[in-house]
Amino acid sequence: MNRWTWRFERSDGSVVTDVPESTPEWFPAQADAESWIGETWAALRESGVDAVTLLEGERVVYGPMSLHPPA
Repeated sequence: MNRWTWRFERSDGSVVTDVPESTPEWFPAQADAESWIGETWAALRESGVDAVTLLEGERVVYGPMSLHPPA
């Protein structure tokens, strides 16, 4: 079974590890991961996350994807 996870990043590319406690460790499907980020991106941005990258296992699916509005 593949596990889908989000990597949380700052604008400089460093990984954010201090995300809200309610953040799931992994998702069973890509759609679950994408639905979750769609519901929580604003709260993540407020907690210091600037971008996210979706991973399937160790493989990067896409990202980094900014959580900020286009400039």
